[in-house]
Amino acid sequence: MGQRETAISPSAAPITPETGLILHQCLRERPDRYALFLDIDGTLIDLAATPDGITVPAGLGEALGSVSARLGGALALVTGRGLAYADQLFAPQRFPLAGLHGTERRDAEGAIFRADPTASFIKAKAHLRQSAETLPGILIEDKGAAIAAHYRQAPVLVEKLEEVMTETLHLAGKGYELQRGKMVFEIRPDMADKGRAVEAFLSSPPFQGRLPITIGDDLTDEAMFAVANRLGGLSIKVGDGGAEKSAATHQIPDPDAVRAVLFALAGEVRSATGEARP
Repeated sequence: MGQRETAISPSAAPITPETGLILHQCLRERPDRYALFLDIDGTLIDLAATPDGITVPAGLGEALGSVSARLGGALALVTGRGLAYADQLFAPQRFPLAGLHGTERRDAEGAIFRADPTASFIKAKAHLRQSAETLPGILIEDKGAAIAAHYRQAPVLVEKLEEVMTETLHLAGKGYELQRGKMVFEIRPDMADKGRAVEAFLSSPPFQGRLPITIGDDLTDEAMFAVANRLGGLSIKVGDGGAEKSAATHQIPDPDAVRAVLFALAGEVRSATGEARP
């Protein structure tokens, strides 16, 4: 590994405000060397009061498409959103994508892998929806193979909600786990996480043989940070909340800073190819 790559290795790279420049340099100068894995909410897109309240900045999908082309297709979205919802956000662009924290995944060839909900989990979800009716402000998001309870609008109910989610997990039975995130609890299959999703992508083209760059903002992203660190890649935490407890080797201020790098790279790609801006 050359000197520039050694400079960004986990053992040599503290969290630094220059992360945006480092990221830009890696993707611009060595696009054949790296694979980029991006969370969506809180990373590419600013968080909102409700899951459906997010706004996708104009041109972001096109910018992601240009960066993906620069990387030879080695760009994937790794999110807690479902595949269909994530596709809708960036339509008509379609990227390799791990949804529901890796419970479902679409590879670069378009093949889809997913875990179907069990009968006991379907009953557990009904129990959660009924229980949530007594918790004003709690928003239930049924994702099919997973279910989430958001308490951003009712933070005082966090302890009660955790009790309800623990009961629901018990009803779901074996094969499920409770995942904590930013103002949300989620029950999902225990056979998947974002780290395993990244590893699955890296096992086949166009990701195979590349160093992973993982970018995320939440507890669920720690699993892919660990994979990037182990493989000698780059792990980037978005925001400063809990950064001292994160496995990420670098930090970037906010989604605006992430988007700035992507838009800059996309502009360079368009300039090099003569492509018109959208």
